[in-house]
Amino acid sequence: MAAKKTITLEQVRSANRRPERQTETLIGLGLNKLGRTSTLEDTPAVRGMLKKVQHLVQVVEGK
Repeated sequence: MAAKKTITLEQVRSANRRPERQTETLIGLGLNKLGRTSTLEDTPAVRGMLKKVQHLVQVVEGK
């Protein structure tokens, strides 16, 4: 059985003065403070959430 793909995200911008929905999306991704990283399963739901807050997070390569 193949290993499930994962994606590692790091929050690089603050959620201050952003719509509440974007803050809630960051919390759903396991991010809510600058510099935090979160490793999640690469699913369409996670990709959709990432698309909504792509200006606040960065995909970490090599992890």
